[in-house]
Amino acid sequence: METNAAANIEAPTAGALERRIDLSVAIAELDQDVDQRLRRLGKNMKLPGFRPGKVPASIVRQQYGEQARLDALQEALGRLFGEAVTAQQLRVAGTPKIESKSSNDTHIEFSATFEVYPDITLNDLAEVEVERPVLEVGSAEVDSTLDILRRQRVRYEPVDRPAALADRVSIDFLGKKDGEPFAGGQGKDYRFVLGEGKMLSDFESAVIGTRPGETKSFDMTFPAEYFSKDLAGQSVTFEVSVKEVGEPILPELDADFAKALGVEDGDLAKMRAEVEANLRREVKKRLQGKITGQVMDALLQANPIEVPGVLIQREIERLMQVARQDMEQRGMKVKDLPMQPEWFADQARRRVSIGLILSEIVKRNDLQARPAQVKELVQDAAQSYDQPEEVVRWYYAKPERLADLEGAAIEANVVSWVLEQVKVLDKPVAFAELMGQQS
Repeated sequence: METNAAANIEAPTAGALERRIDLSVAIAELDQDVDQRLRRLGKNMKLPGFRPGKVPASIVRQQYGEQARLDALQEALGRLFGEAVTAQQLRVAGTPKIESKSSNDTHIEFSATFEVYPDITLNDLAEVEVERPVLEVGSAEVDSTLDILRRQRVRYEPVDRPAALADRVSIDFLGKKDGEPFAGGQGKDYRFVLGEGKMLSDFESAVIGTRPGETKSFDMTFPAEYFSKDLAGQSVTFEVSVKEVGEPILPELDADFAKALGVEDGDLAKMRAEVEANLRREVKKRLQGKITGQVMDALLQANPIEVPGVLIQREIERLMQVARQDMEQRGMKVKDLPMQPEWFADQARRRVSIGLILSEIVKRNDLQARPAQVKELVQDAAQSYDQPEEVVRWYYAKPERLADLEGAAIEANVVSWVLEQVKVLDKPVAFAELMGQQS
């Protein structure tokens, strides 16, 4: 089919990465292609009263003519667009928006608007400073982890004394605003641990010191930034009836505790060794995550780039879908929680920018994932399971299961490469800070 495009590709003012191509399709050649398509359809068309392949051309055209013309035009525009961008060596981001411009007796004119990937110039990193967090796992870190594991298995014994921090209380409460109960301001047999931050600090402070069977009324003002606009900055009155105060009882570090952690023979030395091994893996993972974040920040700052809007929009949609799935897994009703694309815009822009920069670094420095790297990551991931060899076989049963680990290997390669280019400053990090533990 005779088709042509304007020799120049314009850059509209809407964005630095936006381009426009003018396309022209000859009507005579388009009609010829449509006729060929209809003849092919007619050879296989079945219609009551006619032998197969003998349906009159007029009937074939009546039923399939519009679709055949649409398909022919779409194919012509797609081929023409591909030839034009290839000739100009453009890397198209997303799908072009094709609009009809005009037509005459011989041609139909179209314009295709699209975005291109940016040309990335990687800047020198020699003067860039990156802080590398460091932490050695020792006895203190293992002890801290065991303490956390004990607290995760805490039980509560009812006591007849004033409630204190770390106690679990069971209460009935009723909140009133201007003398009237307000939505969400009441509960029955509600349990929470004082000091965990599940309730507002002023509410917890009022409960501390109360005894089982005691009823207390107190005024409280909601924070100005409280999520409920109806209550933000508002003063209310709560009436609280304390039904139970539970004192935390931590399990002893004994054989029963070791068995609860999966050490069948209850050997404490073995338990400690397993905790230490798991902790070392977790610390390594978190340290790598922190240095990776530092490296990505450095790359973004050193290499500011324009990002195709279509890629940002695509990433926003992906992040929204992930958020929806996460909320559903937590038992939330997604349809009752409105979600705005702008909430994810900054994160999407960052992720797309990093992806483009990393892709360029990988291409220029041959930093693709090596099979040995992926194998090491598979084996490391399998260690947290009871039968690691089965996990390894599962990963390698289907190549697509390795995709995430291959991506992690590539990211690690880029981080290692960047650290060789920049000034690295080792900075000790506190164990509690690294593990995100509350003080």
